[in-house]
Amino acid sequence: MIMSASAFTTDGADHTVELVVLENPESATDGGLAVPSKEIIPLLSQAERPKINIFKDFRSREKPLLSFWVWKGSRYSGLVCMALSSIIYFVMEVLSDKFNAQSIPLFETAFTRCTVTLILSCLWLRISGQPLFEATHPWSPLVLRALLGSLSLLSFVYCIQRIPFSQALVLGFTTPIFASIMAKIILHEKLKIADIVGLICSFFGMLFIFKMLYTRRLLKAEEASIISFMRNHHIYIALIGLFSSITSGISYCLIKAAAKASDQPVLTVFSFGILASPATGICSFAFEEFVLPSRYSLSLMLILGTLSFLAEVFLARGLQLEKVGKAVNVQFTE
Repeated sequence: MIMSASAFTTDGADHTVELVVLENPESATDGGLAVPSKEIIPLLSQAERPKINIFKDFRSREKPLLSFWVWKGSRYSGLVCMALSSIIYFVMEVLSDKFNAQSIPLFETAFTRCTVTLILSCLWLRISGQPLFEATHPWSPLVLRALLGSLSLLSFVYCIQRIPFSQALVLGFTTPIFASIMAKIILHEKLKIADIVGLICSFFGMLFIFKMLYTRRLLKAEEASIISFMRNHHIYIALIGLFSSITSGISYCLIKAAAKASDQPVLTVFSFGILASPATGICSFAFEEFVLPSRYSLSLMLILGTLSFLAEVFLARGLQLEKVGKAVNVQFTE
């Protein structure tokens, strides 16, 4: 339907308005149904109208994956990574103690773990598209981390071979204390009084628990070896153990510095494996008699090497995200 209006004037100066109604020819042919023009077609059809649910909680979001939350999705990710590293090391100790069927020399075991760590870290960097050798890498902390980490590993293995394992374990647990001291000197970290008190309490608590286990479950053979050790006054071996803890503490600070500079914690694991793998291999063939492992022992060594790689990665990530003095406290849970 079309409406038009026209106006005209008569001789008496009177205005007359005429309204004319015309039928739309298209509507007549379509049975009286008008076809809307393109200008007035709605942008959304009836089926595409937005639906609003008043009962929907707009504050709810998709929860992040657990792996993302552990790696970088929380302010506690650094402590969680350190806890996972300690748990993995604990699992390694249980596996090596319960399922060890063949006596493998320590340097040979360390060589296998370092080689597996080197291969897996190289694959990790390749898959993630990270270059292995690039001029932009922070080479100074990476090289120092590899050197001090290798010295710490070799001296700790030597210490285990010369003194009872229980005493070597106590010397190894001084690493968090030296790491906190070195972080204060090298990285200029400001530790709170609560962190220092927690570190001291954790160490003495570990000594107390160790003393209880020592008095109850210590074997006579180990007791005799401790007495022999005290009589021979092999203090220099204990000093080597302290040297291992000091170099390990400095290595933690270098891990944090290199991981923050490169934004890739696996790079620190790769640099450690490059130097530690040939060093332990040379020590294995030079100072020990090579033992060919069986299939079972080799499978166990490969599993332990894989777990060692994961523990090193979580350790580097935890040190990257958290203060060294605060992160190393978690290691006493091992």
